[in-house]
Amino acid sequence: MQPLKIVVADDLPASALELLRAEGWDVDARTGRAPDQLAIDLQDADAIVVRSATKVTAALIAAAPKLRVIARAGTGVDNVDVAAASARGIVVMNAPGANSISVAELALGLILAMARHLPAADAAMKQGKWEKKKFLGEEVREKTLGLAGLGRIGQEVARRAAAFGMRIIAHDPFISEQVAGDLGVELVSLDDVFARADYVSLHMPSNEKTRSIVNAERLARSKKGIRIINTARGDLIDEGALADAIESGQVGGAALDVFQKEPTVDQRLQMLPQVVATPHIAASTREGQELVGVETAAAMRDFLRDGIIRNAVNFQSVSAEEFSRLRPYVDLGERLGAFLAQMNDNRAHGLGVRYYGELAQGRNDMIVNAVLVGLFKPILSSGVTLVNARTVAAERGIEIVESRSSRPRNYTSLVSIKLHTSSGERWVEGAVFEKMSPRVVLVDGVQVEAPLEGTMIVVSNQDKPGVIGEVGTILGAHGVNIANFALGREGDRAVGVVNVDETSPITDAVITDLKKVKAIRDARIVRL
Repeated sequence: MQPLKIVVADDLPASALELLRAEGWDVDARTGRAPDQLAIDLQDADAIVVRSATKVTAALIAAAPKLRVIARAGTGVDNVDVAAASARGIVVMNAPGANSISVAELALGLILAMARHLPAADAAMKQGKWEKKKFLGEEVREKTLGLAGLGRIGQEVARRAAAFGMRIIAHDPFISEQVAGDLGVELVSLDDVFARADYVSLHMPSNEKTRSIVNAERLARSKKGIRIINTARGDLIDEGALADAIESGQVGGAALDVFQKEPTVDQRLQMLPQVVATPHIAASTREGQELVGVETAAAMRDFLRDGIIRNAVNFQSVSAEEFSRLRPYVDLGERLGAFLAQMNDNRAHGLGVRYYGELAQGRNDMIVNAVLVGLFKPILSSGVTLVNARTVAAERGIEIVESRSSRPRNYTSLVSIKLHTSSGERWVEGAVFEKMSPRVVLVDGVQVEAPLEGTMIVVSNQDKPGVIGEVGTILGAHGVNIANFALGREGDRAVGVVNVDETSPITDAVITDLKKVKAIRDARIVRL
């Protein structure tokens, strides 16, 4: 039998290459190949390994009829056409979290650099100056470190900061009290993090909710002299607002490894003397790159040799017949999870999923995983997929309970989801109409039927006359066009789900005005 052929298109450590060659496989490891040459080399290849330099396009995938797996030695898969790979049944793997230690260590190093003025002191020495009195620093012992995000990297930062004797608080609505408690971390709101911390280190993904989360308003409310560390994503910070706050003295300094535009164009922030700046090097360590390479090679080896799938971003083992049955409900589950994520502000510690009707028969693992994908995507930067969703939940201390009920309901099949949080339950139910039309049919105990698509405004209110009219008036005043308005009532409570035209300008001001209506208890924007 001809040995498997593995094309390694970007640099991998020797240990990773040896791991593959130990299987007796033909490993073609050459960097810098032109796309045409790479296409030729892939004609008889079973797998390709890349970092970020090589782009695995649809054309390249089409040129590789035997390709079974694409392995990305790193976290992001932006340079891989995942859709094209999925259409071909090719597994796409990555190496999430392999460089967590490297990033965490830089974050601690940046804290120390600010506390002891290390860059400025070094620069002065290189100019032949001995300015000992000028560089009076401070200990980090007994200072408060705030972590915005307590995932893999945030937890590693917490462990290291604890060794320095720092008090640690954190904001992460998807980490349980038990996980935080084991780390000695107090969970608080994001506003409390900025109000109480001497140092705040950002470890959040970039998405619609988190972009510019460090802005002028939040900085104005923060503890005077606070110092900001960002090794996560550049667009978490409004750079102009941060520069203003540093110059005014409200913010004591910042240490930044990531920026809104890279390489930086506007250098105002990085040139401030209170700012320590590095060129996106948090993951750039010999050990981190070694671990990423070995982890990638090991995952690919296990798949090719044993059929074991780890760290896949696009695949779960399931028969074609079973997938055909589950597909509409997998989509429904992800949308319901995303709906819940945007309806919740509190720490989650449990998820209950119950099936009714035809779904009460057979295994529905993919549906639960899809709910978790929808739930986590808004708050996690690393890839959350059907394959790794339960692992992510376990890492965050979220207990999952699946159940089935034979109780008759008004739908052929129904999915009921309860998110257990620190302030109670959030409860939604959904069904699939006409085979591929997912709908929400219940919100927090109130029956209301609306399409799970596009942009929605969800309003909870006392069931009083005139509320619907006030909602319509406010939306009209803001130029928001209503595409569908669904209303449900239960006792003295009512829930309205408003689907709006995609061209309508939905801003926080809309929600602010809706909440001014006396009868309205809550109003939220949900985007799917």
